[in-house]
Amino acid sequence: MPYHTHHIPPVAASRPALLLAAFSVVVLPLLACASGEIELPNPRRLVVYSGARIVPTQERMEEVDAWVREQTDSIRLDPSFMIIANAQEGPVYPWEELHLNARGDSATVSLQPNSDARWPYQFYAHLHLMAVQDRLDRWLPEAVGADEFELELAILSRVADVWIYQRSIFDARPYSILDEIAYASEHGFLEEFVLTARPAAFVEARKEWQAENPDGNAAYVDWFRQTFERDPPGFSRGSQDG
Repeated sequence: MPYHTHHIPPVAASRPALLLAAFSVVVLPLLACASGEIELPNPRRLVVYSGARIVPTQERMEEVDAWVREQTDSIRLDPSFMIIANAQEGPVYPWEELHLNARGDSATVSLQPNSDARWPYQFYAHLHLMAVQDRLDRWLPEAVGADEFELELAILSRVADVWIYQRSIFDARPYSILDEIAYASEHGFLEEFVLTARPAAFVEARKEWQAENPDGNAAYVDWFRQTFERDPPGFSRGSQDG
């Protein structure tokens, strides 16, 4: 049963819907407090099993907090669009089950209901909707006029920021897919991450990148293996170019 972000009657919410909503029930009151005089707690550093770290600063998380609250309000209250989050049994990347309707006023995205991943997935869907509606100037001004690949990088960079914010401020549980995106963005490998994970989606961008990097993405593959102790998504062992 899908969960609609707008105007779902409480009595109509299914168990998957309630699970998807649980994180917002806890966090949104805290965000309301943060919008007043109460300061955010000091962000904690993030660590994965390999020992790789992300150390967000207080100033940066305050900046993220400001646009997270504004964008969350828009997702909840703007009647001009709807985002539907479907419960997904297994993990999927945000782009794998994103579907926008022909009118560009609704989006469907899938995620696991027992994770803390709802915000990043909804933000991903929301920014793609805003791009279709020519409303990115408010939410992602640096991506206005960008080509498809640059737009995707800008959106995923925001998704990474949201996830770092959730994990460092609100102790969201680790989630491998979002950890990959956050670490790749933080350590300067987001471009390689996307082109390796989605080679068929951005063919021309991949060709241009390979032409500029004739040795392939060996540095990215090595970094990903060291950080996550596995091969990166989309990587083929048969070719170091991925």
